[in-house]
Amino acid sequence: MEYDVVIVGGGPAGLSAAIRLKQLAAEKGAEIGVCVLEKGSEIGAHILSGAVMDPRALNELIPDWKEKGAPLNVEVTEDRFLFLSEKSAFKTPNWALPENFKNHGNYAISLSNVTRWLGTMAEALGVEIFPGFPAAEVLYREDGSVKGVATGNMGIGRDGEPTENFQLGMELHAKYTLFCQGARGHLGRQLSEKFQLNKDADPQVYGIGIKELWEIDPAKHKPGLVIHTAGWPLDTQTYGGSFLYHIDNNQVMIGFVVGLGYTNPYLSPFEEFQRYKTHPAIRSYLDGGKRVSYGARAITAGGLLSLPKLVFPGGALVGDDAGFLNASRIKGSHAAIKTGMLAAEAAFDAIQAGRQGDELAAYPESFKASWLHGELNRARNFKQWMSKGLYLGTLMVGIEQKVFGGNVPWTLHHQHRDHEMLKPASQCKPIEYPKPDGKLTFDRLSSVFISNTNHEENQPAHLTLKDAGVPVNVNLRTYAGPESRYCPAGVYEFVTGDEGGDRLVINAQNCVHCKTCDIKDPTQNIVWVTPEGGGGPNYSNM
Repeated sequence: MEYDVVIVGGGPAGLSAAIRLKQLAAEKGAEIGVCVLEKGSEIGAHILSGAVMDPRALNELIPDWKEKGAPLNVEVTEDRFLFLSEKSAFKTPNWALPENFKNHGNYAISLSNVTRWLGTMAEALGVEIFPGFPAAEVLYREDGSVKGVATGNMGIGRDGEPTENFQLGMELHAKYTLFCQGARGHLGRQLSEKFQLNKDADPQVYGIGIKELWEIDPAKHKPGLVIHTAGWPLDTQTYGGSFLYHIDNNQVMIGFVVGLGYTNPYLSPFEEFQRYKTHPAIRSYLDGGKRVSYGARAITAGGLLSLPKLVFPGGALVGDDAGFLNASRIKGSHAAIKTGMLAAEAAFDAIQAGRQGDELAAYPESFKASWLHGELNRARNFKQWMSKGLYLGTLMVGIEQKVFGGNVPWTLHHQHRDHEMLKPASQCKPIEYPKPDGKLTFDRLSSVFISNTNHEENQPAHLTLKDAGVPVNVNLRTYAGPESRYCPAGVYEFVTGDEGGDRLVINAQNCVHCKTCDIKDPTQNIVWVTPEGGGGPNYSNM
């Protein structure tokens, strides 16, 4: 199938790019063929975020979004930032909060719902959207430029052989292909290696965000209240924090982010989140409530200095596929929308000029001239300072943001990738986590169940190993099997066989597509590839 632009990923970045392309075509009286491929069963199915949304980019893309029914219904009414110890909470006075922690004019939203709405806006403009079709392979022209993508074959059995339901994948060719797959997009990663897009950038660093949706006692519900915390249950040297957002319908979104540069292989981000909910300042909202949904997703946290080269012959990286999230504000959807618009404008102008397959140099140039670049530049040292520990990090971020407004003459750099940071288990102290009570705290499997995760069972595992011996011979022996702890979905478990030997079992059907294993595996032996289309979580109101 031939298009002018193929967009891989139906999240905020991809849909905003598609909408902007069609808007420009309508303004100029031109025709442009645009399609969006989405691996989830529907638009929004795989979208997970906090989320408090800055509407600045949406105001630019669709100025009348309110009239058009965008689900931004709960404006932020109050910000609270708490430092937690095990039993107490210290509230930062509002006058001391830097601007990046102030959310006046922003909205507490379900990003999956906003994305579904963007999908309807795109379809109304004539964008062709194909949910349930993962892009499995990048296609190249003879000159080496990107020609498009191929979707995965359907109906392949676990043994790798076609079943009676076999369906051949499609090739989609385009003048330009935009890759908008979110954090650690598997094709974005391949393109970065092929075109050496990261050679002048700092290493990208990540966090894992784990989230639950709760219905709480109406007497405790305060629509628009936004709470962030730092400190307990993490130690002061481990980067992380939490959010608790009061949305509408007596619901709260609660979540925990752990930087994936942590060093202790015994740490479990999932268990830390469960423990966090038992803090008196947090459980007071949840007691008597009911957990409705669960999910997890890796987020990029490296910021401006970790951005790769954005363009290559025939295409571009957009949104979190490049790493545009602003970790200091805990926001990325506005950056995804803005970069989607900028990439679309560059592609549209190139197509109108009769070009194809070259580098869209106008995209990185327009980013550098944009308000988004200024915002990310002011926050460029945030994660680097916070990686130096809670106290020093908080002090220096406070000085940079509160005193200097982010306009400082110094720049710090990331030195290491997250998978390089684990220490051998022999150098670390095991962490004892309490058993879940099934009311406030839960296990992984019951959590995955309410994420509505499903994969066709008779298909090859999409979590592959370069060397099947490494998990036991290296990861288990040296690092005490960290994959059984960093995965928030119970995909990886070490079992002892009848003859006493250990082996790794991969429960791929549990996978919520968070990409943490692809990032944190200390030997980089795990490679995430696309499962059959429509598999994975089906998030609602997340």
